[in-house]
Amino acid sequence: MADRDSIIAFLDKYLEKDAYQDDSQNGLQVEGAKTVRKIAVGVSASLEFFRRSAAACADLLITHHGMLWARPNRLCGPFRAKVKFLLDNDLSLAAYHLPLDAHRECGNNRTIMRYLGAGALKPFGFYHGKPIGFQGKLPKPMTVAQVCAVLKGRLGASPDVFPGGSEKLRTLAVVSGGASSMLEEAVAGGLDLYITGEPSEYVQEQSRESGVTCIAAGHYNSEKAGVLALAPLLSKKFGVPVEFIDVPNPI
Repeated sequence: MADRDSIIAFLDKYLEKDAYQDDSQNGLQVEGAKTVRKIAVGVSASLEFFRRSAAACADLLITHHGMLWARPNRLCGPFRAKVKFLLDNDLSLAAYHLPLDAHRECGNNRTIMRYLGAGALKPFGFYHGKPIGFQGKLPKPMTVAQVCAVLKGRLGASPDVFPGGSEKLRTLAVVSGGASSMLEEAVAGGLDLYITGEPSEYVQEQSRESGVTCIAAGHYNSEKAGVLALAPLLSKKFGVPVEFIDVPNPI
């Protein structure tokens, strides 16, 4: 067993929850049981994720996309149903959005770079003046097919590929989620490859015209990486089981 508030205090500090200008209200969003016997981690705070987490006997739920954003919600309809489910089952919910994209050790982008074995990492993808992604170099050139195989094996992704120039990829940048606009930064940096989650319509021609290949691993799948990296850290530090609850999403 572990104390909920101790876990949240650790995450708030470790993930630097107040360091980013973020629409998400990061940190504890719904207060449930104080004692935590099991943690569930996932990408998005959906009712289905809540149901599966409760069935797995979790007490504390940690997601990348939470329920509370800059615009307040009325306690009506689906939002009311989610809040009611959490309260009825005494479940706590915490969320970390940009902090879990950007973190230097267990963030989505750092973890994807680790999957690919990339080194010489530098900040990339500035949002409100702070970097949330990374750029770097592969230890040896990889083909698009090899990169996609890593993303499929690690994240269950079926990536969309928008070819640019080189068949052998060496330099790359990663910004997970809906970050198609940052392809422009990869172009300006002369990189071979840009990996993101969700593509925009213009990406196909921008890649073809600029010579920078873009791989879109899926918004959901690209943002599994951070919570998957966070799970063993929390389990080791607090001595409770941590389970990743997958609610597959093709977007």
